[in-house]
Order: sequence, then C-alpha cells, then structure tokens
Amino acid sequence: MRTVITGGAGFVGSHLCERFLADGDEVVCVDNLLTGTLKNVDRLRADPKFRFIKRDVSESIEIDGPVDNVLHFASPASPADYLAHPIPTLKVGALGTHNALGLARAKDARFLLASTSEIYGDPDVHPQVEEYWGHVNTIGPRGCYDEAKRFAEAITMAYHRYHGMKTRIVRIFNTYGPRMRLDDGRVLPNFMKQILRGDPITLYGDGGQTRSFCYVTDLVDGIHRLLKSDYALPVNIGNPSEITVAQLAEEIIALAPGTKSAIVHEPLPQDDPKRRRPDIAKARTILGWEPKVDRAEGLKRTLEYFRAVV
Repeated sequence: MRTVITGGAGFVGSHLCERFLADGDEVVCVDNLLTGTLKNVDRLRADPKFRFIKRDVSESIEIDGPVDNVLHFASPASPADYLAHPIPTLKVGALGTHNALGLARAKDARFLLASTSEIYGDPDVHPQVEEYWGHVNTIGPRGCYDEAKRFAEAITMAYHRYHGMKTRIVRIFNTYGPRMRLDDGRVLPNFMKQILRGDPITLYGDGGQTRSFCYVTDLVDGIHRLLKSDYALPVNIGNPSEITVAQLAEEIIALAPGTKSAIVHEPLPQDDPKRRRPDIAKARTILGWEPKVDRAEGLKRTLEYFRAVV
C-alpha cells in the first residue's frame, strides 16, 4: 500500500507516518512546516519507503504513481496557532481539503479527513454524540478553525455521495503525548512547560471547565481502524474520562514533586468550551476501539518527553 499523509510532520501526523511504515506501507509525507517540524520525521527519512515533500496543500497536491490512501491532517490545530494564522487555517480546511479529495479521487484512493471536537463548539449536549450539530460562533475568533473543519466535513460527504468515494471522517478530541510542542498553546503542554520551568501555572476562568485527554498511540489506533472500516459518517475518537482543568493541573503538579509553580487565574478566552467529553459508543461498536493508556501513565510518559525537550 502507498499512503499519503498531509500534515505528516506535525504531532499526530508524524505518529501516523510511523504507524503506516510499521504496516509495511510506502508513506508520502506532505507538509509546509507552518506548525510541523522536520525533527518529528528525521528518523524516518532514512527509510526507503518514506518520502517527504514540502508543499502547501492549499495550493496543490501532486503525487506521482499510485496512491491507496490519503489522510488529510494538514491544519493548525491549537488555538495559539490558528488564531495566529486564521486565513491559512481557513484555506487548508477548504482548498486543502478540496485538493486532497481531488488527489484521492484521481488515484481511486481511500480518503480520511481529520476533523475535530471543535465541530461541537461550546456544546449544549453532553457528552457529545456524532449526531449533535454543534453550538459554534461562526464569526468569533475561533470560527476560522471551527468553520474550516465543518466545511471540510461537508465537502468530504459531498464527494462521498456524489462521486461514490470511500471517505472517512474522524472527530479528534484532545490528544497528547510525545512530539507536542511546548509552545503549542494548549492546556496540557502549557502546564508541563510552566511546571518544568518553575513558572506560574495559568488557569483560565475558575478551572472548572472540563476536558478529556486521549494518548496519541490510542488515537492513531482508532484512526487506523476507521480508515480500514466501511463507515462513512463521522466517528468520535477520544478518551471519555472527563476531568476539570484545575484537576489536571493538580495531577501534573503531583508528577513533579518540589515544583515551585503557583496557580494564577486569567480570564476565560472567548467561546472557550465549558465541557468537552466524547461519546465513543460508535467507535466501540463499529471499530472495536477504546483507549488503553490511562491518564496517569500517559501524563508520566509525556512529562518525561518534555523534560528532555526543556
């Protein structure tokens, strides 16, 4: 098999490159390195089955030879990144998805879209099921990411229905693990960076907002199963173990005894979701998938990685 992964030098994308190489696939990694880095795939570049192409997929995607799978993961994914790059975020969600679908159609390849729990916005339904249409502010600061992904889902389903393409949509919930960037801007690497550097730990609001964190190897396994399935509608992949942001800070502090970091409070960002937890009944039933790495173990592994980075 030959698999193209856009955004393959990013956090999740690089783990996917490893997984498909381990399966024996040839892997073509396409990335413009806006938020990804070659360090994530350096050890893969000696593999004759791995190829890296630096390209902005919003402009074009050209791959010579046969292609069996196209996984579209190119996009800024953290609020810090998409707020800094709102127009590229919208373009890669719209034009990039269109180009990736065009490649898959031309090659008669299976297509998988990386969507997001941000589809649900600040949800009125909890936990979030795939049938929930979401509560999203289209013109708010986060709208560039939310609407890019909502459009990406719509055009993917249009290609599935109109062209009969084999398409898959994964709605990814908060994911963590090695190769996250310390300056990612998301809550978990923020806490770890602040603790390791002895800086104050920033809690937005009262810290009562909730999140659910899935370790990256579990996510990759769920994506792999979804790609190989025959299910075309969106599927949530995430860990349903829900925790407040304040509790997460305490759990990370406990992993670093002697930390001198104090907790400080800042105003809650606009449209920040108050609760976030996936309903994974479809993933369990259709894919036979559920997360295996518990949060205590995942946090320990991730902190060890960040210690080496710091």
